[in-house]
Amino acid sequence: MSELTHIDERGRLKMVDTSEKPVTLRRAVASARVLMSPETIGTIHERRTPKGDPLEAARLAGIMAAKCTAQLIPLCHPLPLTHVDLRTELEERSVYLEAEVSTRAQTGVEMEALTAVSVAALTVYDMCKAVDKGMTITDVRLELKTGGKSGDYRREAKS
Repeated sequence: MSELTHIDERGRLKMVDTSEKPVTLRRAVASARVLMSPETIGTIHERRTPKGDPLEAARLAGIMAAKCTAQLIPLCHPLPLTHVDLRTELEERSVYLEAEVSTRAQTGVEMEALTAVSVAALTVYDMCKAVDKGMTITDVRLELKTGGKSGDYRREAKS
């Protein structure tokens, strides 16, 4: 990549003009983890968290966040999202979060998927902080993206 697409000839940031790009199906999947004590996992599993169900709150927050990405990330295009799903899974020492976002547009939805899992992770923290202030949000990353000029991407499994 020899040219910086978000910088104009005077060195100022700019929004990329996607007018000439074709509308194609775009999809992205991102994930994150919230590390916590086994006791906190037990509290979630037994539905004893003081603020209610953190997994359902995180699911809804992630969906809402994906829809607001262009308002949060500078130079991000507002996109007509056709699908957003946020999945949660209780693990032994963490909550695993995965967002899947789709659109038919001229640019991809990676930022929407990453925003969704980030806000979902923050929501888990907020919902559980009365029980465990030592939680850690980690491993926010893109897992998959399809569509667009740059082609498909799939994170390689760690060996």
